[in-house]
Amino acid sequence: MNTAIAREALTLGVLAGGQGTRLGGCDKAWIVRDGIPQVQRLAQRFEPDVACVLVSANRDPARHAALGLQAVADRLPGHGPLGGLDALAAACTTPWLLTVPVDLVFVNDCLVPTLVAAGGQGASVEDEDGPQPLVALWNVAALRDALRFDDDLSVQGLQARLHMPRIKLAGVRFGNLNTFDDLTHAGANLP
Repeated sequence: MNTAIAREALTLGVLAGGQGTRLGGCDKAWIVRDGIPQVQRLAQRFEPDVACVLVSANRDPARHAALGLQAVADRLPGHGPLGGLDALAAACTTPWLLTVPVDLVFVNDCLVPTLVAAGGQGASVEDEDGPQPLVALWNVAALRDALRFDDDLSVQGLQARLHMPRIKLAGVRFGNLNTFDDLTHAGANLP
């Protein structure tokens, strides 16, 4: 069981390829909180933990590049989060990939050590709102081998194939920026 992953062995993959339909088609990467776009906020938050940052994004690659972030588009469009995971896994050059959705409101300090302590093929988390399958640590080689686009296009189905444990984070609530009410409560603004 792994008890540590070197920074050089870990890539952050921000999942920002969604349509933002509940927010009028807004690209959630550019939702602004405290003057900082969400994608930049997450990249900065995990900078001490990771060697590099990839962004699963199907829009505005030049805008991401202007922030020093490498955007990767879905290789198989129309497959939702699995398409984003596939793009991230294909572009990842480290053995481990930490994924987070771009619309997270809060990330606790113990997330990376908690996921790493699970060992094996990685792990996902469950917060007080329930399973958060996109907040996960992935063994990249195993992820590449397990990705398939069949009848089950769910991230949880993929994690079941990988036998990834789900770790309950008692008292933690990540929150998501999915609705206009969510934006108001988080003090966030549309781009």
